[in-house]
Amino acid sequence: MRALCWNGINDLRVETVEDPKILDPGDVIVKVTLSSVCGSDLHLLDGYVPAMRSGDVLGHEFLGEVVETGSGVSKFTKGDRVIVISIIGCGHCWFCDNQLYSLCDNSNATPGMEETVYGHAGAGIFGYSHAFGGYAGSHADYIRVPYAETNVFKVPDGVPDETAVFVSDAVPTGWMAADLADIQGGDVVAVWGAGGVGLMAMTAARIMGAERVIAIDRFPDRLRKAHAHAGADILNYEKVDVHDALMEMTGGRGPDRCIDAVGLEAHGTGPGYLYDRAKQALQLETGRATVLRQAVRACRKGGTVSVIGVYGGFVDTFPIGALMNKALTMRGGQQHGQRYVPTLFEHIREGRLDPAYLMTHRWPLERGAEGYGMFKHKTDDCLRVVFDPSVRPEPGAGAGVGANNTTMGGPA
Repeated sequence: MRALCWNGINDLRVETVEDPKILDPGDVIVKVTLSSVCGSDLHLLDGYVPAMRSGDVLGHEFLGEVVETGSGVSKFTKGDRVIVISIIGCGHCWFCDNQLYSLCDNSNATPGMEETVYGHAGAGIFGYSHAFGGYAGSHADYIRVPYAETNVFKVPDGVPDETAVFVSDAVPTGWMAADLADIQGGDVVAVWGAGGVGLMAMTAARIMGAERVIAIDRFPDRLRKAHAHAGADILNYEKVDVHDALMEMTGGRGPDRCIDAVGLEAHGTGPGYLYDRAKQALQLETGRATVLRQAVRACRKGGTVSVIGVYGGFVDTFPIGALMNKALTMRGGQQHGQRYVPTLFEHIREGRLDPAYLMTHRWPLERGAEGYGMFKHKTDDCLRVVFDPSVRPEPGAGAGVGANNTTMGGPA
């Protein structure tokens, strides 16, 4: 089969790899229909997750059709249209029993690095390095899905593929960001990052009762989407001082809930951002705390900071004094998507939620490297590139991409 493979920092190639096989009675094989890029993939491309190996298949947000089931699978049959949660739960450990699926004790078969860095290991993740189980990803014709009866969900009739694919990752991740923020009716919620996850967090905040949502980003097209689809007020941090603007918008009180939907490669302005870039380049810290600092400083006293953007290790100049003295609550985590899927499909079917607009580009898998280049550098108003493995480019199309090495440049 064909698959988009990582072969080094910013080096992606579409290659022929071995077809997946059933390895356990609880497995299913899914023929991939759509597979989306994700912002957290950029941390792999830029070399911030040091457990990638040449030939690893990328991708973790996908929709497809069940084509084969293990002997222990009874919930699914050949031909079922399904989405698969990107983070893998076993379904029977203590954490899965308590719906904390991303903390699963059993799905990460290579837990050593996480145990060393974090003290404990969490769940395995599709296409996300050998620190998280070494599972092959979804940017391929087919994918093996373990613990299928925990991680696979049938797509309800009437929900189109273009909507359903994002229930695999972006929608539940954004929903969990709002859930962790403990949004109450009438709250003012500030969200840093208007990518797919940030936009879904804004929509979730509205559904949960937020009175006002404020989107913080620097790309005009993303800010326009935040206003159009989530009713958000917008701040371009390259044009205003974010802290001063938030204080003015909230009468000096600060937002009740602040959501970091950016993570370790946060962009910013001023000396603090330059300091972070220098320390990260010298490997003296693994993440840039630009957004974390702004969120903690801006959040109202007694408020909540929700961290859903991915961080891998350590950050510098974290404002622990503000966190403690302002009596803030900080919560974070990888998404427990299995907990939220039924609710999310209900909101979709009843018209309160439709993430289909996240798909700005639908391309053949053979253009995978080019698609990631566009996504990384945010050209052509790209929000999400979604690959369709069934589409093959015309002979001679896409010269310089596909099976050839494509270099995408340094970190954004």
